[in-house]
Amino acid sequence: MKLVLILLLAFVLDLIFGDPHWLYHPVRLMGRMIEKGEKFLRPRFPQTPGGEQAAGTVLTVYVVLLSFLLPLLLLWLLRLIHPACAFLAETFFCYQILAVKSLRTESMKVYAALQEGNLEEARKALSWIVGRDTETLSKEKVAKAAVETVAENTSDGVIAPLLFMAIGGAPMGFLYKAVNTLDSMIGYKNDRYLYFGRFAARLDDAANLIPARITAFLTILSAFLLRYDGKAAFRVWKRDRHNHASPNSAQSEAAAAGALGLCLGGDATYSGKMVRKPTIGDETRPAEPEDIRRANRLLYITAVLGLILFAGLRTGFTAFFF
Repeated sequence: MKLVLILLLAFVLDLIFGDPHWLYHPVRLMGRMIEKGEKFLRPRFPQTPGGEQAAGTVLTVYVVLLSFLLPLLLLWLLRLIHPACAFLAETFFCYQILAVKSLRTESMKVYAALQEGNLEEARKALSWIVGRDTETLSKEKVAKAAVETVAENTSDGVIAPLLFMAIGGAPMGFLYKAVNTLDSMIGYKNDRYLYFGRFAARLDDAANLIPARITAFLTILSAFLLRYDGKAAFRVWKRDRHNHASPNSAQSEAAAAGALGLCLGGDATYSGKMVRKPTIGDETRPAEPEDIRRANRLLYITAVLGLILFAGLRTGFTAFFF
């Protein structure tokens, strides 16, 4: 029950305060470890596909284990001082891991700029939350891209961390964030990271396999609760859930696309290079700024349903085994 209470408090803190920008975030520390680790390891392994893959695997294992063991050790030491110290620290850690409000806040900056008619500002705000080039996107494509990132990050920014924390508290939450951060930094299929980041990318795929599908089903349920098109959410998810290079990313995007009646995905430009991608959903109407607000409503209801689900499962597990 203690861990369930920690999750509830952390969730409420995130909804109220969002990401504490005034504090050095642990994900930034993970990023520094990855950068320095890459610089250290690359020259020490053969400059061959096998050597690069070995170096990337060592880096991934090192960062993931350290991200898990450090908070585990810290919480153990705090528990020796007083259980209340460990409880407060773990609540704060879990709060830092969640990204419900920050995802809404950043995407709503795009919405606000579009509502004001400031397309340049909307493109700039969008560039902070997507990896694609945004300089030439139309108003409709800016709105669509913002919806996509909210839908996709509902899984890896909210539901997946909740699941991992429900399993093993803050240490497991940080383990997941390490896997996710590694993928976002080195899990690319380009010349530099094709082999070096292969293990990190596959580990991220494995870590998100279950959370992505849970997110899709919760998004479909949220669509019904919000009186969006729940039937279309299920239909599009069933049809388009594999329309992505990643085995997981299209899961929640497809459910959201159906719920909102939008066509997401499609070709996009990254660092000046066009990448061909399949579409997700049916283009029943053009995307509009209001869709960003609708996507965030889906985000919030899906997050609450995820919290209820995992808290319930954790409570049942604890009661059964302990």
